[in-house]
Amino acid sequence: MKKLVAFLFLSIAFVSNAQRTMFGGNNNYMVPPPPFIETPPVTIGSQIWMSQNLDVTTYRNGDIIPQVTDEATWNSLTTGAWCYYNNDPANRTKYGKLYNWHAVNDPRGLAPAGWHVPTYDEWGILINHLSSTPGDIDKKLKVVGSDWSNNSGATNQSGFTGFPGGARAGGFFSRLGNHAFWWTSGTCAYAWMQDVNNTLRRDVSIPGFGLSVRCVKD
Repeated sequence: MKKLVAFLFLSIAFVSNAQRTMFGGNNNYMVPPPPFIETPPVTIGSQIWMSQNLDVTTYRNGDIIPQVTDEATWNSLTTGAWCYYNNDPANRTKYGKLYNWHAVNDPRGLAPAGWHVPTYDEWGILINHLSSTPGDIDKKLKVVGSDWSNNSGATNQSGFTGFPGGARAGGFFSRLGNHAFWWTSGTCAYAWMQDVNNTLRRDVSIPGFGLSVRCVKD
């Protein structure tokens, strides 16, 4: 019995020392949280979308995507990374993670198997479908409730459940509660909604922004 206790103590000490060696003193990289669990997807027109923002810490092949919290480090990146809005894990449940475009564009694949980050044109298909029926596009996409600073008339009719996850630009966090941004693949651009407009727009971007990701079925 004494030998068993001693063995367990040494095993725990070894793991703790290994964790300190790997992660100690480095505020930019953390042990990954549990695997991404999908909520039920939603069919909108001819497309099948995830009904939540992406929340993964590995590429499709299992390689780790680093979490980067430091502003200067984030701004100098030329490879993929993620963060929570305001570096606060409490924002994970509603908003998922913010990724730079290097992660989106990585050939190892950011989206889980069977999914992909939508292209600029695929966002256009969504816009065209929603505009073909009466009502404001943004109201059909926005989550119902008080998460948006101005959410009058939101219905989430599409089931998309769009939260205003804000962005990281120039290392700074801003626009939580009044803007939602989602990356496109292929082209460094994004789709976005605002609390005070009534549509879903697309604009070009720069790779260093930290934005949400919403995936569409292959």
